[in-house]
Parts: sequence; C-alpha cells; structure tokens
Amino acid sequence: MRVPVPARRTSRLAVPGGANAGAAQFISNMPLIEGCKHSLEISVPAQEVDEETERVISELQKKVKIPGFRPGKVPAGMIKTKFHAEIKKDVLEHLVPKYFRKQLEQENLNMVGTPEISDVHFEKGEPLRFKASFEVAPEVELKEYTDITIPYRDPEITEEDIAKRLEELRDQKAEYVNVDPRPAADGDYAVVSLDSASGTEGEPIHRDEIMFCIGAAETLPAFSDNLRGMSPGEEKEFEVTYPEDYGGEKLAGKTVAFRASLKVIRRKELPELNDEFARDLGDYKDLEELREQVRKSLFFERQAIARRDATEKLVDKLVASHDFPVPEAYLERQIEIQVERRVHELIDSGVDPRSIHLDWEKLKATQREKAVRDVKASLLLERISDRESIVTTSEEVDREVQRIAKQEREPVAAVRAKLEKEGALRRIAGQIRADKTLNFLFEHARKEAE
Repeated sequence: MRVPVPARRTSRLAVPGGANAGAAQFISNMPLIEGCKHSLEISVPAQEVDEETERVISELQKKVKIPGFRPGKVPAGMIKTKFHAEIKKDVLEHLVPKYFRKQLEQENLNMVGTPEISDVHFEKGEPLRFKASFEVAPEVELKEYTDITIPYRDPEITEEDIAKRLEELRDQKAEYVNVDPRPAADGDYAVVSLDSASGTEGEPIHRDEIMFCIGAAETLPAFSDNLRGMSPGEEKEFEVTYPEDYGGEKLAGKTVAFRASLKVIRRKELPELNDEFARDLGDYKDLEELREQVRKSLFFERQAIARRDATEKLVDKLVASHDFPVPEAYLERQIEIQVERRVHELIDSGVDPRSIHLDWEKLKATQREKAVRDVKASLLLERISDRESIVTTSEEVDREVQRIAKQEREPVAAVRAKLEKEGALRRIAGQIRADKTLNFLFEHARKEAE
C-alpha cells in the first residue's frame, strides 16, 4: 500500500498488509543506532473513522458497476460487503498519514527515512489505533570548531621542480620523425600493428598502430625484448605476461600471445628550451616569464593538495570530538553512494562489475565505517554553515553550471535544464556551501608544520 507522508528522503509509509509491507520489514530489521529511534502510538477518533469510511463508500457508489443496479444506485450495504478490503485500504491510506503527520508536527519531530506502521487496530465503531516506528534527525550540539590545530605549511617550489615541468612541456611538443629502415634499438620508437594470436583467451586485441619506446621504463620488458632488433616490414609472434598490478584490469596477471608487425621506426625530437619555445607555447614574452608561470602553477597545484589533506585531518578531528547518533537511513544512502562510485570506477576502467562476482553485501559492510564518518562530517558542516551564516549565492551556482557546460561542450541553458531536471542544482549548491564552510574552517585553524 502506498501512502504519501511528507518526510525527509522518503515518500512511503509502510502499512501492514499493504503493497510495500516487505520494504517496511526490511527497514525494521536493520540495526538502528541508539538515539535516533522513535515511536508513536496514535489514535484516530471513532467518529472520524466512521466519517471517512462513509466518504469512501460514497465515492465507490459513484464508480462501481454491478449488474441490476443503475450507476450511483448500488446500496451502501452491498458496497461494504463486496468491497470491504478496498474500503479498509482507502481509509487507512487517508487517515494514517494524516494523523501521523499531525503528531510529528505537534511533537516537533524531524523524521528521516521510512516509518514502519504496526499494531493497526481497525474495527467498526472503534477508534483507529496504530504504532509508528521511525528515525529522527540527531540534535548536533556544536563544540569548538575554530582554532583547531592541523599540520600544514605552504609548498616550496625548487628550481628542480621547475626544470622537470619544463621538460614535460617540451615532451608534449615533441615531434616523432621517421628514420631509414634499420634494426630497432633502445631509445627508438617502434610503430607496430598488434594482434592477439588465435586461441588467446578473452576478447581479441587489435591495434592498427601502437608505438613503443624500446627499453623505456614504461614499456613492458617483453615488448622491448621482442621488438629490439626487428626491422620495418618484419613480423614476429611472442607472449607477454602482464603484471598483477597492471592498470588495465582485463589484462592484469594474464599471459597473451601476440603477432606484431613493425611498420616504421621513429626518433623523438624535442624543441629547444628558449624564448621562441615560450612564445610558441602561449602568451609569454620570453623563457623567464614562462618559468615564473610554471612556478606559480606548481605552487597552486601543490597548495590545493596540501590544503585538501590538512582539511581532511581537520574534519577527522571535528568528527572525533562530536559524539552523536547517526540515523540508519542516512548511512544506507551514503553506503549506496559509495558503492555506486566504486561501480562507476570499475566501468570507467573497462571492467563489467558483473564479471568479477562482487559480494555486494560484504562490500556494503566494508563501507559502513567510512559512511559513518562522512555522514557525521556532513551534518557537522551543515550546522557550522548555519551558525556562521554561510550560504551559496545564485552567482556561484551559475559559475559552476557554466564550468560544467564548458567541460561538456554544451549550451549553458541545455546543461542547466538537464541539471534542474535531475535535481542536481540543489546538490551543486550544497557542495558549494560545504566547500565554503571547509575554507572557513581552514582559515580559522591553527597551522603547524609537520
């Protein structure tokens, strides 16, 4: 039975014998954290029960069709007998949420999750009585949250760091030039067409063109050893055993037989590091200006990482110093989010989650501790935001929507409409507010170098 009840993160009220009774039983079997459980015993006056019953009967009289009776002329007694179950269902679906909602408002209870309705007493001429068991949002009493000591110091950028980043920029602008046919040697870039041999387990691998730097650290030794000495036009068959920690999970730990054909050998030519290189790279007048921009970029990159790590430690301290219960409904949702994130990571890495036989219940159990920490952190940040009057402005949301639109290369209006339809604008606003609160906490923390 589906009964609308205004409540945070729910739209269902479980009534025994109704269509969602199974879901209610699942909720009731969860181990609830002490302090968030609550229950109410509610009674509806017999007169109102009778009035609602008569209203339901009257509505049915207008709609039902029974042979021998004109529409609207079916006797009420016959309606009561023939549609007893439907009448009871409709009366409960109207009165239970109405009186449950009224009681929540009277006692100023902030319910979360899905309530369970039990011990329903519904007899003719008597008050309707039922028990509602549910969770309430915890009362979070804020303790000290400023002047918290955290390890932090601004990063130092060395000349070696700058030189390394400049070499990376040179490498990005490198050109690969074909060389005259000869046996391939270390340092050469071998352009190869590659096929996994017939009989190989798993999906076949085919690459028209793939380039290996022979002898390089990033090239698997089996490829270097077998391509070394080959000349353009030659073919060779060999096996490659991928390490267990190989990035592509489909190949990790597997041995694959390949047939390789060397197409051409190339050498890598790097541009000279001079003023001309700086001007070609961007709006820089000379190499010194490029070096200064590299210094600033490295500083801000490492500062963001250092601030993030320090803020994580700050939040850990906040959570540890505030002891309050967490509703199971919040934890279940947070665990779902964490598991969904893990599934998306698998899919992004090319792995079908169904193919690795994950124990989902075990995975959820392992996520519980982190979920408790994250939910507590979220509730604390929300309370601190309220206390410090930290809000998200429409301009801040607009900027984030524009950033997403630019990243996805779609019109801003289309992206906004999509986000609004998915309910994501509220999440974006919430994340911006949380980030601003974290910045506030960082700025008001006591920083000590490790």
